[in-house]
Amino acid sequence: MRIVDVCEVTKPISSPIRNAYIDFSKMTASLVAVVTDVERDGRRVVGYGFNSNGRYGQGGLIRERFRDRILQADPQGVLDETGDNLCPHKLWAAMMANEKPGGHGERSVAVGTLDMAIWDATAKIAGKPLFRLLAERKGRTADPRVFVYAAGGYYYPGKDDGALRAEMRGYLDRGYTVVKMKIGGAPIDEDRRRIEAVLEEIGSQAQLAVDANGRFDLETGIAYARMLRQYPLFWYEEVGDPLDYALQAALSEFYPGPMATGENLFSHQDARNLLRYGGMRPDRDWLQFDCALSYGLVEYLRTLDVLQQFGWSPSRCIPHGGHQMSLNIAAGLGLGGNESYPDLFQPYGGFPDGVRVEGGYITMPELPGIGFEGKSDLIKVMRDLAE
Repeated sequence: MRIVDVCEVTKPISSPIRNAYIDFSKMTASLVAVVTDVERDGRRVVGYGFNSNGRYGQGGLIRERFRDRILQADPQGVLDETGDNLCPHKLWAAMMANEKPGGHGERSVAVGTLDMAIWDATAKIAGKPLFRLLAERKGRTADPRVFVYAAGGYYYPGKDDGALRAEMRGYLDRGYTVVKMKIGGAPIDEDRRRIEAVLEEIGSQAQLAVDANGRFDLETGIAYARMLRQYPLFWYEEVGDPLDYALQAALSEFYPGPMATGENLFSHQDARNLLRYGGMRPDRDWLQFDCALSYGLVEYLRTLDVLQQFGWSPSRCIPHGGHQMSLNIAAGLGLGGNESYPDLFQPYGGFPDGVRVEGGYITMPELPGIGFEGKSDLIKVMRDLAE
């Protein structure tokens, strides 16, 4: 058993939308395939992965550093203790050989993308859905029902309050009970009007979360906190720079409601510093670490260990990214749910065909691996790369 090839292609996922910090007109993503010499059901096992939106494709790093480390690793040295499957932890160590600590940046995205494909291949070789494989390894019972919320509400040329309301109504009609919109890309009075328009539209049928995408300095973050605390929001997300833990801690004095952050923290060390210094409250706040951006599931398991050390439950994690990898982690390891993009970043966003949102939850299909084969538009693109 061995990995015989690692393929990468950088794909555009461009869109005219913008948040408070960036527009997505030139956004890209890396799609990777880890090809093995194993066959299941008459087909060669290939694991697939891609990076989450908001960080660009990492083809250069993948092709120049990490691909060769996987292919040059001793095939027997990266198998699990049975010798019958890959060991993602050993492959992760091979990828990170000769890498200095710190400086997570883009490197964490490249490794996270490959790690996703390795876990997909591992679960396929085992003939199990990844979420069930993870639950078994942790000695717990997997829950195939996963809470999901609809992320949208971006700024868009010509998008008025009526279009924003219609977007949010569409999410409710598809079964979501929590919706999210962007703030911070317009003056505070305009954002207040947008928020009130959405709240009027969704009424008691759903809750609203708002996301500033790290745009605010402390003064602006406090001004928004004072405005937002009058509304029954699901959370107030990523107020300021993700590494400004003092700013995040200060906000808790002005905003008693739930806050969320973490999507732009890329290691268990960063997670530890957030919990040490960021004033996050385990009884109400949410953590959004995204394995596809932060060295993958191998590192995410270390992050969950850090959370446990600080008295946090995995159920306070709702990862960023809207991808099926985090859905499997949520179902297998007991996270609080997952972000989803019903209409954006296709074909990478969304769920396998036939999966529906009911009362804010989806039920994981029983597909080997991450389940990409169940999403017809996505698996076509994937197989074009490596099969």
